[in-house]
Amino acid sequence: MSLRDRAGAWIESAAIQRLIIALILINAVTLGLETSPAAMARAGGLLGAIDRAILAVFVVEIALKLFAQGLRFFRAPWNVFDFLVVGIALIPASGPLAVLRVLRVLRVLRLISMVPQLRFVVEALLRAIPGIGSIALLMLVIYYVFAVMATGLFGPQFPDWFGSIGSSMYTLFQVMTLESWSMGIVRPVMEAFPYAWAFFIPFILIATFTMLNLFIGIIVNTMQTLHEAGHAQERERLEQVVHDDTAGVAAEVRALRRELASLREVMRRDRP
Repeated sequence: MSLRDRAGAWIESAAIQRLIIALILINAVTLGLETSPAAMARAGGLLGAIDRAILAVFVVEIALKLFAQGLRFFRAPWNVFDFLVVGIALIPASGPLAVLRVLRVLRVLRLISMVPQLRFVVEALLRAIPGIGSIALLMLVIYYVFAVMATGLFGPQFPDWFGSIGSSMYTLFQVMTLESWSMGIVRPVMEAFPYAWAFFIPFILIATFTMLNLFIGIIVNTMQTLHEAGHAQERERLEQVVHDDTAGVAAEVRALRRELASLREVMRRDRP
């Protein structure tokens, strides 16, 4: 085994991966503590040293992966994600780039790439983007239609909420989230327009209880599809292993039969 192979096997070993996960969790705690003036006053130097040490470990990890995999490293999307997250932390956060210091917390997102279950969820969300985009476009159309209606119906009496298309869409978004929709918006509107419930209730039924559930349905369906695809790949792998084992056993049996046939032939020749 070459040096590259040994380095790749070591950095991908279960023990090293568990160590990296533990360091990510510790780094998340230290980054949170750095936002506390009291914690920084007591142990600011220690927190900074821990942060730099953990960053150094991450850099070494990425460097070893690059050494072991070469350009293949950049073919894996999660490797590119880790590379960018760690690389951002190496940019000097001083002067006009001081705002980048806040981006150090992105290192905590590396936990997603390290835990297979989290990677599965993120991959399902990414796979669901086309379907989610279609639902979002449909919701935008529904919002626009209801916003035009609300502006025409309630705008003159309630200009703060429904005075324009933009304000109407924002107000309808608040209604969709069910945040103070009844006492805060609908009931005051119903004092001026008693039949306003005939507008808001269908909107809530369509936007909240139907469209949002479509989002959930698409994501769940995508996760189920990925889960079934993973099981199918595992079944194919096991079937291939069984097939290879069966073929190997069959070849050994044929070899034994040939040897037995050869032995019988030799025994017949040796008989007087």
